[in-house]
Amino acid sequence: MSRYDTTAPIRYPDPDIVVLDPRFQHMVLGHASIERIATGFRFTEGPAYFGDGQYLLFSDIPNDALLRWDEITGQVATLRNPAGYPDGNTRDKQGRLVTCELGSRTLTRTEHDGTVTVLASHFEGVQLTGPNDVVVKSDGTIWFSDNGAGIRGNYLGDKATPELPYRVYKLDPLTGRLSIAVGDMARPNGLAFSPNEDRLYVVDTPSGPKTTYVYDIVDGKAVNGRIFFDAQPGYTDGIRVDTEGNIWCGFSGGPGEDGVAVFAPDGIMIGRILLPERCANVCFGGRKRNRLFMTASQSVYALYVEAQGCPGG
Repeated sequence: MSRYDTTAPIRYPDPDIVVLDPRFQHMVLGHASIERIATGFRFTEGPAYFGDGQYLLFSDIPNDALLRWDEITGQVATLRNPAGYPDGNTRDKQGRLVTCELGSRTLTRTEHDGTVTVLASHFEGVQLTGPNDVVVKSDGTIWFSDNGAGIRGNYLGDKATPELPYRVYKLDPLTGRLSIAVGDMARPNGLAFSPNEDRLYVVDTPSGPKTTYVYDIVDGKAVNGRIFFDAQPGYTDGIRVDTEGNIWCGFSGGPGEDGVAVFAPDGIMIGRILLPERCANVCFGGRKRNRLFMTASQSVYALYVEAQGCPGG
């Protein structure tokens, strides 16, 4: 029987939090366990925490829904359905929701009054393949991967033929200018900046071997791309970074691999959070940004850690 199918308590320390390197030890709380906070979905993605309302927004892509989990009541409500087959979500510097929509193949922003603004739909007059994940830099620019996940079939969107290569784009929301940030990947996916924003981490998820790259940010451009880690047989999807520069990765690969993998800035895997489901994405939230939220297939999980996510993640 799964530990999540019973009301029996979990003995501390939680055995599914695994220390692989001494650098992870101080982040593990001996009296906190992994919690399944919501379940019953098809494929969850894109967690984004709203501290001003004490709730988590996340996507259920096949159900074409944006959902809201209330931290106080524990209840789940639908924010929007249909929602353009939403995938990655984040907040901009004004606290507005920014969403990657696989179905509409657009990047959108939900205004404070609830109306939806399309931020990007085309590059040089050609329709995007489908924004996948997104991060906002401190200067307000929006960086997002566009990898056609919603047009490869009819489960996560609508099947279609891509007209553009898969890329990471940079959007200046003030001018609307869209430029290519990363153009040398097979299928860019999750992405995140280092704490001082001098590095950009980008996951590459082609049909073959999957890996994660790091780029230097020089004069607002991503340059000098190189492999950061290759964690086969498991692989990474969505990622976030803590204030110490560690990279927290939604991880897949089967039993013993599924969950979250934590990498130090030198690319060494230092810890694991094992889940019974494939984990697509993560974010930090809670009053102190020390609660890790994990969107994992049919469920959403949470864990308090002695680490804090960088603002915006």
